[in-house]
Amino acid sequence: MADTAMARIPRDKLPEEFQAAWDALNKLTDEPTFVEVFAQAPDVLRFVMNDFYVKLFFGGNVDQRYKQLVRLKLSLVHGCRTCNKQNVPGALEAGITQVQIDAMDDYNNGPFSDTDKAVLRFADQMVLTNMEGDMGEQLYAALSTHFSDAEICELGTVMAVIAGMAKLSFILHLVERESYCPFAVDAA
Repeated sequence: MADTAMARIPRDKLPEEFQAAWDALNKLTDEPTFVEVFAQAPDVLRFVMNDFYVKLFFGGNVDQRYKQLVRLKLSLVHGCRTCNKQNVPGALEAGITQVQIDAMDDYNNGPFSDTDKAVLRFADQMVLTNMEGDMGEQLYAALSTHFSDAEICELGTVMAVIAGMAKLSFILHLVERESYCPFAVDAA
């Protein structure tokens, strides 16, 4: 369970508009801390839930498969156990196979299309552990074969928000971490 110092609003005290999000997160991850803490800043939680997830992540112009693919890639690299508990089912629902999920570490040699590989290469540039991330001509050429510049911007924005929210969730102790999480808390 997440061990945050921040105050939580229990489900029965949440505004009705956030109870469904609590239920969904609890069902998928058994860890609704994010909603419990962010409900204290309702406009921020609405932004994450409605403006980001509803309008951009589940809406927008880029096919859901690619958004689910990068979301899972980021959570696997970042070692967010809570995220992985919801992102694996999301990826499977979007048509990504378990074989592909299992091959994410070596996607260049895995059962992925050229489009998938370009998207995963883009995700590799966006992960928080890559301080040297860069689009580069080859990556841009690979992406622009399959996506417009507007779609590349959309996919990049999705990853930027997800990565930023992951980092915030780690530092506020709102999520559980995998044993390999590169953002592990050192005992001081």
